[in-house]
Amino acid sequence: MFLLAKDFCTATKTVWQLVGKILGVFKIVIPLLIIIYGMIDLGKAVVASEDKEIKTAAKRLLIRIIAGLCIFFVPTIVSFAFDLADQSGDSLCATCISQSGNC
Repeated sequence: MFLLAKDFCTATKTVWQLVGKILGVFKIVIPLLIIIYGMIDLGKAVVASEDKEIKTAAKRLLIRIIAGLCIFFVPTIVSFAFDLADQSGDSLCATCISQSGNC
């Protein structure tokens, strides 16, 4: 069983590296988008000077932050799932995802 999993990870190493690079980009882009959209929404609400719009913009920002945190922790959840699946603790798939350049 262990050899099959290791062979699978070795054979699909480039796919796992690509997934790792995409997740690395997400870790940078998503917080920036949350900040930019939050500034735009709150800026519009403050300029409008209406309490209802400010509360709505703040609630929308909170939802975006929660969604961003969920997406930000996807690599941790994936790594945990691979650790559960691989009893030896030496998962090439997880290493390729978390350290896309060092696998």
